[in-house]
Amino acid sequence: MANVTRQTYDEVMMPVYKPLEMVIERGEGVYLYDTHGNKYLDLAAGIAVNCLGHNNPGIVKIISEQAQKLIHVSNIFTNTKTLELALKITHLTGFDKVFFVNSGTEANEAALKLARRYAYEKYGEQKDEIISFTHSFHGRTFFSVSVGGQPKYSKGFGPKPGAITHLPFNDIKAFEKQISDKTCAVILEPIQGEGGVIKADSEFLSAVRNLCDKHNAILIFDEVQTGLARSGTLYAYEQMGVRPDILTTSKALAGGIPCGALLTSTQIATHFSLGSHGSTFGGNPLACAVACYVLDVISDKNFLQAVQEKSKHFFTGLNALKDKYKIFKEVRGMGLLIGAVLSDEYQGKASLLQELCGKENLLVLTASPDVLRLTPPLIISDKQIDIALELLDKACNNFIQACK
Repeated sequence: MANVTRQTYDEVMMPVYKPLEMVIERGEGVYLYDTHGNKYLDLAAGIAVNCLGHNNPGIVKIISEQAQKLIHVSNIFTNTKTLELALKITHLTGFDKVFFVNSGTEANEAALKLARRYAYEKYGEQKDEIISFTHSFHGRTFFSVSVGGQPKYSKGFGPKPGAITHLPFNDIKAFEKQISDKTCAVILEPIQGEGGVIKADSEFLSAVRNLCDKHNAILIFDEVQTGLARSGTLYAYEQMGVRPDILTTSKALAGGIPCGALLTSTQIATHFSLGSHGSTFGGNPLACAVACYVLDVISDKNFLQAVQEKSKHFFTGLNALKDKYKIFKEVRGMGLLIGAVLSDEYQGKASLLQELCGKENLLVLTASPDVLRLTPPLIISDKQIDIALELLDKACNNFIQACK
């Protein structure tokens, strides 16, 4: 094996990320190990991807078995594992039709294209407006990143797709004023992940649903980060009393293998006619075989109940740290998607706290410059949560000293 170091990244990789100093070599359960043998407790889980932890024995077994049978086949054909996953996910969610992709970005891109095509064919080309919300994040293709509500990610790449409107999140009056018969779709995250772990108000979601129905607009829920048991139910919308017309999902769907999906009704799905959309690798048998296994595990009611109990454990501990150090003004989120919001005195310094956590061998995320984000593997134990809170306690103390 080549002798690689953190410096190797700077030498050969495009500078779109700024990784921490360690170079990860392997993982096991909720832990990661670097090239020097250092052990890290992982509360990032590949940004809410490794739901069953690292090197999960069940996933490894499925990958090995499926790799010996069939890894990829053209979509000129279909295959057993893709069809098994399609049956499983439609049964669990109640949606009629599914289209498989490789990522959340691709799922959202497909959803937006489908919404535009549906409106065009059913109501005419004048019905093309897409309403999104500030601080939202829906992917990195030029269409999806333009729909996302963070201009820093779409600025500087030339003319943007038109007919996209961004409104304040959770602002019913602004939404009521904007939506019209020209609106073809509304896209939102039930909990804005990258934007700061901001939960949608139930009254807001209800108003959005009712107004979408009134104006014949498709409601898209981006559950790429909130879905797949992360919220304590299979999908977060189940706890919110509002059902979308289109659901997008990815990240944890195959526990670390790239896999995503778009789910919708038969009525809407028919507007993706023959040849109107496609994906070379989407729905490949290897990813679908793993996703079948993951869904079986995480959809179990006892597993979902355990996520909810672990969430309470985390929130209790984080609120105790909030009271102890006064560096957080709020702990928010749902299930094991948690955001600790920095107090006004420490605004903009989430990356510093993240770095100091890393020095305590605790891996965490940020969500905006003001929010520390935790998305641990869903299999984390109560004992491991306690260890994580102890390490975070040390990092918080060091953070205060560093900010003096």
